[in-house]
Amino acid sequence: MTSIQQHPQLTLSVGIRDDARFANFYPGNNEEVIQAIQKQWTTAGDPYLFVAGASGAGCSHLLQAACHYAEGLGHRSVYVPLDEMAGFGPEVLDGLEQLPLVVLDCLHAVVGKDEWEVALFHLFNRIKDNDGHLLVAADAVPQKLALRLADLSSRLTGGVVYQVEPLNSEGKAQALVLRAKHRGIRLSEESARFIVSRGPGSMQGLSGVLDQLDQISLSAQRKLTIPFIKEELGW
Repeated sequence: MTSIQQHPQLTLSVGIRDDARFANFYPGNNEEVIQAIQKQWTTAGDPYLFVAGASGAGCSHLLQAACHYAEGLGHRSVYVPLDEMAGFGPEVLDGLEQLPLVVLDCLHAVVGKDEWEVALFHLFNRIKDNDGHLLVAADAVPQKLALRLADLSSRLTGGVVYQVEPLNSEGKAQALVLRAKHRGIRLSEESARFIVSRGPGSMQGLSGVLDQLDQISLSAQRKLTIPFIKEELGW
């Protein structure tokens, strides 16, 4: 996997979470998008995919999991969160087409910026010419993004687009149980539902609560029961 700091044009270090894997992503209604990302590496797959989802829906997790998955198959990749890269200029995209997989997150962060849109259009073409793979995510489908460059809009809408569906309360509880299991934490479904009912609305926020509880329970040598959670978090 190519990290940002290894790219000659990029000076900002951007990391990929090691725990952002398909195995600990509770799919809910999103099995199809996971299968499509994995299928990118087969002859029946699509080399370009667009994933749309509101903040907290899990797009960034899926995109980083795609990098880990590709690496596991022996394909180098690069993950570029455009919301963090916007201040560095579109030059950060130079040469990325040399990698088998380019993953662009938060495309909406640079929509409407002429230089970025032109650079993205040319990167798209270079990746296609190199028979590479491109995975893009934004907070809306391409047709609803305020793109100024018609050619870029045409490229983005010309492939398969998936909408990532947010989890309901029960799905969030199941997701917490799954993430806890992969981290070696014993969390009952009842406790998970309690955390969801009292905790932040986003999975990122809920995962942060799980991190906090993990540390507290290790220190106190106690299980993550509802009374313990109430006591420690003041709920």
